[in-house]
Amino acid sequence: MRMRKSSLFIAFTTGSVVCLALLFAHGAAERRDQAPVINEKRSIVERLGLTDLCLFTDARYTRNPAMADRSTPFQDNPMSLDYFPSGSVLAPPPHLRSYALD
Repeated sequence: MRMRKSSLFIAFTTGSVVCLALLFAHGAAERRDQAPVINEKRSIVERLGLTDLCLFTDARYTRNPAMADRSTPFQDNPMSLDYFPSGSVLAPPPHLRSYALD
């Protein structure tokens, strides 16, 4: 016995909606369970005066990629190579990738 394509579609859509609802429920439960940890981290950030995310500590343009400008890696010399290891691990931020095509 074969199912109609519309029945398969409705079953798939229903299953997807149920999965999405379960994901939202899980997220809400995790947020509730992690509230003490998040509050503790928030107080540490406020007490220490931390400002932003720091991914790497070696180069200024890899500490926070969102704050980098396109000439920062070449501030010593326009023809210099990137000698920091994190520069080869971290991709340029999206707002700088469009300049590479120019």
